[in-house]
Amino acid sequence: MKTDYTIRITPHGDGMRAEVEGTSCMAATVAYWREIAGWARRHDARTLLLVDRLKGTPLTEAEWLRLVTSMHGEGLEKLRIAHVKPLGLGEVEFCEIFARDSGIEARVFENETLAEVWLRYGERGED
Repeated sequence: MKTDYTIRITPHGDGMRAEVEGTSCMAATVAYWREIAGWARRHDARTLLLVDRLKGTPLTEAEWLRLVTSMHGEGLEKLRIAHVKPLGLGEVEFCEIFARDSGIEARVFENETLAEVWLRYGERGED
């Protein structure tokens, strides 16, 4: 399946900032998460600010679970992840729940400023 997305990854604080745009689908989401995981491993990143501007039908609960399961062992559990969805959260809250259940520290935000604050000052393990 062809994936229609672009991703820009840059250093950001003690980690990375990734901005993804394109069409929402399972293949694109898996592909961009694999790119993020590879960059994080190569650069020993500790945090990720992900600005997700994908448009279209959001992933379902089952697809989010498949995504998180497929990323096991890729190193995401070493990152503190702020996933920003400025175009609307959709079903992304399932990703946060499944990620936490898999040992990945992640929060979902609609606002990039709040995500930045959480990355810098939020306490680990907060609920």
